[in-house]
Amino acid sequence: MNTVRLLSMDFDSTLVRDWASPAFPEELVSSILELKRRGVFFAINTGRSIALLEEGLALTGFPLRPDFALTLEREVFRWSGTAWEDFGSWNDECKAAHDRLFAQHSEVFLDIENYVQTSTQARLHYEAERFVGVVARSSAEMDGICRYIDSKAFKSDELDYQRNSIYLRFCHVAYHKGSALAELQRLLGIPAEETFASGDNFNDLPMLKLAYARFLACPSNAIEEVKREVRKQTGYIASEDSGFGVSQSLRYFFSHLLLS
Repeated sequence: MNTVRLLSMDFDSTLVRDWASPAFPEELVSSILELKRRGVFFAINTGRSIALLEEGLALTGFPLRPDFALTLEREVFRWSGTAWEDFGSWNDECKAAHDRLFAQHSEVFLDIENYVQTSTQARLHYEAERFVGVVARSSAEMDGICRYIDSKAFKSDELDYQRNSIYLRFCHVAYHKGSALAELQRLLGIPAEETFASGDNFNDLPMLKLAYARFLACPSNAIEEVKREVRKQTGYIASEDSGFGVSQSLRYFFSHLLLS
């Protein structure tokens, strides 16, 4: 019997879509509600910030605020009932690690800035005047930027990046969707064996591992790299896209828990 206590789902193009209407199926909402009624926690694991996640929920009309939000591919928040709050000390440790990372690799970031500005038409992304990422015009352009970073061996023992299509964010190698999920599991006392994870893009790959979730799935619109990893780990690749595919996945794994 498949036992699940935690759902970890990407938001954009996984739970919801922006290329067709409706943005998500009602069956997905009812399935999550039924699992929550049975004591399962619902977490959205996203590259968005808390503010942008709230904006996305409002714009798409997705009616369920998650119990937990794992944001910027590294932060861990819980909903108090009235506001989002840090869950444990993880976010403080994460911030300190990234402050050190950017201070210690300032020359590396200057080199990347120069390359992007002089050799591409991509846009540099800053937060609090700190260069933290790149927004390319196309996936092909981002492919080239990633090749440059990798070929120059900029990915040191600590420096890494997370990519979602045309978006790239620099990060400490220890912080990603998988490690944030592991911290949430530790705080809740829930093992990987009782966790479901679903995503569609490069930045979801770190959490789409059996080390973090026994039940792995992706919608039909997932990139080939994600499908390959999910398939290799005997996960479920849905025949429908976005939330429609997630709904299929929940039925595939947990039909015994869901109302017919």
